[in-house]
Amino acid sequence: MRTPAIMVLGTGSHVGKSMLTTALCRILSQAGYRVAPFKAQNMSLNSAATPEGLEIGRAQALQAEAAGIPASVHMNPVLIKPTGDASSQVIVRGRIWANLSAEDYFRRRTEELVPVIRESYELLATQNDLMILEGAGSPAEINLKDRDIVNLRMAKMAGARCVLVGDIDRGGVFASLLGTLELLDPAERDQIDGFIINKFRGDISLLLPGVRAIEQRISKPCLGVVPFLHGLTLDEEDSVSIEQRTSSMWTEDTSPHRPLRIAIICFPSIANFTDFDPLLAEPSVKVRFCRTAEEMERVDAIILPGTKQTIADLRWMRVSGMDHALLSHADRGAVFGICGGMQMLGSIIEDPYAVEGGGRQQGLGLLPIRTVMAQEKTTREAEGDLLHPQLFGQPIAASTVRGYEIHVGQTEYLGAAEAFACIRRTGSPDEVVLDGCVGRQGRVIGTYLHGIFHHDEFRHAFLASLRISCGLQQPTTFVQWRQLREQQFDRLADAVSTSVDMRTMLSWVGLPWPAARRQEEPCASRP
Repeated sequence: MRTPAIMVLGTGSHVGKSMLTTALCRILSQAGYRVAPFKAQNMSLNSAATPEGLEIGRAQALQAEAAGIPASVHMNPVLIKPTGDASSQVIVRGRIWANLSAEDYFRRRTEELVPVIRESYELLATQNDLMILEGAGSPAEINLKDRDIVNLRMAKMAGARCVLVGDIDRGGVFASLLGTLELLDPAERDQIDGFIINKFRGDISLLLPGVRAIEQRISKPCLGVVPFLHGLTLDEEDSVSIEQRTSSMWTEDTSPHRPLRIAIICFPSIANFTDFDPLLAEPSVKVRFCRTAEEMERVDAIILPGTKQTIADLRWMRVSGMDHALLSHADRGAVFGICGGMQMLGSIIEDPYAVEGGGRQQGLGLLPIRTVMAQEKTTREAEGDLLHPQLFGQPIAASTVRGYEIHVGQTEYLGAAEAFACIRRTGSPDEVVLDGCVGRQGRVIGTYLHGIFHHDEFRHAFLASLRISCGLQQPTTFVQWRQLREQQFDRLADAVSTSVDMRTMLSWVGLPWPAARRQEEPCASRP
């Protein structure tokens, strides 16, 4: 017997498919179902490490967390990480499979992956009561539809019932819903059972006539209108969301109580930008993602994040003049690099196997390290201990670090280089590995640990030490990130469960809606 499955499709990218899938995983898990997320193919530079030491899209890791289960590589068997406008690194079941041009992949290689996708899906499905699938982009990309392995073809493979999501905040939601369905073949249209309007602001009574009209036009029901959730601090995958995350420009405030100013360099190929979500949530901090040297003026600290194209993005820094701004700041202020950002802070980066395009580039020379890009990727969760009692020249209250590694670079220490921490990787608890580097009298620090700021104890100590080093007062309030994250999961789930007709959606797959309390409550915002 086939496991019941529901698929969330979208009229385009960034319409909220990932968040709605996350919400459904949370809602249905809380309702007592064993539920797991699945996305056959994901394209994102924002990835996560699974407990078994493999790599998947961050959205599926988030969805697993919402469902209360460990992330598995089978939840996202194919991950595409762009390396340019028309080329990508293809990750299959968490490991590098090939570096391909877009034409090679879509025209010649996708069919090879269908058996892998089917096997991963069936493995997960047999372990769960209900599968929640996520589509990618739009199912109506007519130039790619015959080679699409993630949307309606996947829905058919899983026997999934489909809901189509449109984003009203972007405008044109009715046209996008209608246009999507018009571009599908009749049999494909029949796979879609209803639609949801997402990110609504305003008076719903003004929207309802349009909802009724489009229901009649497409002969499919609206399952609900989900409100726009301001300030939701859950992981996004698309880099377009960076614009929504950045703080306003720095003010002229010279008070010792002013917010700490942290500039994050927004590389063209920035990866894992959600590393900084906890910093954005802290009331004592103002974070800006910066693309020009001018934007980095008057900052207290500069962070170089991860990147999929380390050498290319380092060259971009030099062309833009951001390297001069960074080096000038490093003479007096704090610099912190994560993964590719740390590699750039070193003496040299080499890519002899063309893993990221090939080449050799002098680094910024702020840390005594050398990096060589390898053919095998390190993908592990890790935790460990700091090797120094200070950060940025100030005592630090925390002594432990926690996060995950995703990198192909192998970094070696030069001369009298000092490591940042010693870490133990999940699955290899007896193996101690040196991580990162500290230079410039403790003002410049690098680490391979993504997610390091998600660890409350370290983040609080990091900010306290950094503020003191900048002559600022200690923060009076810190965010408890884990607690806030759980609250945000519940906030998202409550918003969706009270605005979407869950009973009807589950009836599509022959399952009851067991949450009696929600069954009895009226859904005032449901059209």
